[in-house]
Amino acid sequence: MSVELQRLLGIMRALRDPDTGCPWDLEQDFRSLAPYAIEEAYEVADAAERGDFADLKDELGDLLLQVVFHAQLAQERGLFAFDDVAAAINDKMVRRHPHVFGDAQVADADAQTTAWEEHKRREREAAGDDASALAGIARGLPEWQRATKLQKRAAGAGFDWPDVEGVFAKLQEEIGEVRTEFAKGRGHDALEDEIGDILFVCVNLARHAKVDFGAALRRANAKFERRFRAMERLAADGGQTLPQLGLTAQEALWQLAKHEEAANDPL
Repeated sequence: MSVELQRLLGIMRALRDPDTGCPWDLEQDFRSLAPYAIEEAYEVADAAERGDFADLKDELGDLLLQVVFHAQLAQERGLFAFDDVAAAINDKMVRRHPHVFGDAQVADADAQTTAWEEHKRREREAAGDDASALAGIARGLPEWQRATKLQKRAAGAGFDWPDVEGVFAKLQEEIGEVRTEFAKGRGHDALEDEIGDILFVCVNLARHAKVDFGAALRRANAKFERRFRAMERLAADGGQTLPQLGLTAQEALWQLAKHEEAANDPL
């Protein structure tokens, strides 16, 4: 184990010392820490998306701290320790990569993904778990990730459109259904159901395009924020604020912001 990792484990033990530790750290348990692990994972993804490698280094450290924190809590309860966590993932990676650590062969990344899912299925079967193709998909995932995993598992069982045209057709169908619900003035539950169907199909569209839905949404969010801030700047240059402008004037600023962005795009 590296010196710095040993130091980190020692820091965590000190933070959790019942007599001299940090009051906040001493109050935490597995459940209270879970949201922080999710938050740190998203911050890692954001730094990677931005290509900010100094920030990525720091965010990976924050995420590692969450692993160390959970392992310390488990060790205090006599459940497992950090070394057990490392051993478990080491064993799993070797077991699920027989083409690297054994004699098996895979043709490409897609074939490896299929083999990976088959390894997982056999492991669930050996453990006597739920035999469904959809078994083991965590309910604590962000719903778009859960949708992607559900669709991949279903596709692995052959339940999938043969090409993207079927997805486009389904998307048009679902848009039509939500339009109908709006026209009928239907209530919240009906609209939630139909809008959920649209989002589920959009996740499927991203899967067929081999696009990460979360990365695509992060890019859309960043684009909107960038252009909206440009609109605010353009309005301020004219001595106004966005709320002082009507929708037509705001739309003109939006188009101008898009034009500026395109002009500055080196591609």
